Amino acid sequence: MTTQNAINWPEKYLPGTGDNFVSNEVVVRGVTAAQVWRLLTDTSTWESYYDNVADISFPGGGGPVLADGRDFRFGTFGFPPLAARVVEFAAPAAGTPGRLSWTARQDGGPDERLDVLHAWLVEDLDGGRVRVLTQESQIGRPAAELAGQVPNPMLNGHQAWLDGLLRAAAR
Repeated sequence: MTTQNAINWPEKYLPGTGDNFVSNEVVVRGVTAAQVWRLLTDTSTWESYYDNVADISFPGGGGPVLADGRDFRFGTFGFPPLAARVVEFAAPAAGTPGRLSWTARQDGGPDERLDVLHAWLVEDLDGGRVRVLTQESQIGRPAAELAGQVPNPMLNGHQAWLDGLLRAAAR
């Protein structure tokens, strides 16, 4: 029996307790967790393989590479740039998955407020395979509106991010 690693969820963002939750996963051969991790954590590469992100900045300095506790901003899904902070950062190592999570927020009135946790798990598997799991839990009216659309734009958008990331890692 094989068990799979899972995202570490703070209670506030526990899947199924917010307004929108999406989960995307791919297992492929031909790339390593280290190759994926390098592209995922270097925000200067994001726009080269994912067209739903823009205006990435680091108001407090640092960057473009993400690190634990690093603040950054980015636009996505038509929202103005969201204020984000890395809350979990652990590079993949032998037998240990890479873990990256950030919170992102949009302030405003009740109709605009958005609070999310976007998490990634990147791990090498036996047989020369890599597993990449990305999940996001969202709170707020904009999240509920996304969840009510069929298909869910967040689910499709994150799949495009995941597919583009893996194509870029394979190059």
